[in-house]
Amino acid sequence: MDPTDQLVEGPYCQTEVVQQTYNTGPEIWQQTKKVGGLDGFVCLTGTGGTLDGVTRYLKGVSNGKGRVTNNLQPEINSGLIDDAIYVSDEESIEMVYRMLDEEGIYLSESSALNVVAAVKMAEQMGKGKRIVTMLCDSASKYQSKLFSKSWLESKNLYCSIPERLKKYAILA
Repeated sequence: MDPTDQLVEGPYCQTEVVQQTYNTGPEIWQQTKKVGGLDGFVCLTGTGGTLDGVTRYLKGVSNGKGRVTNNLQPEINSGLIDDAIYVSDEESIEMVYRMLDEEGIYLSESSALNVVAAVKMAEQMGKGKRIVTMLCDSASKYQSKLFSKSWLESKNLYCSIPERLKKYAILA
């Protein structure tokens, strides 16, 4: 199947991104097949290209089995999506700090959102399920805000960071 068949064109879904990320699908499928298969895929909508490209492949090879979840944009081909999981800014910010502290991973808020959504999907699906998400970027482009106590306070987000993790909000 051509990954651009029935593609919804628009500012949220670029054909080139769909074609490139369609090729990510086989990599995910092959790696998860080695450990028993894939039960769920969760991805932030963003421009829609990554979600659309990866999902087209995964839905194709799994005969539509498994769950695909995102934070829906109206322009996305909703026939590919099984569910949407809401993740608040507060949950994403907390996960940025948790991943840095607990795993040593320097995530952007959007990548942290994917982690939160994957955790929520895992809670919904139950034990023993294999769920994949994508960590698209690091916090390096956003560090002046993500780790700024004053910026976080101005957005009412500083209070969502657990006390033990506030040590990372070191910028003024």
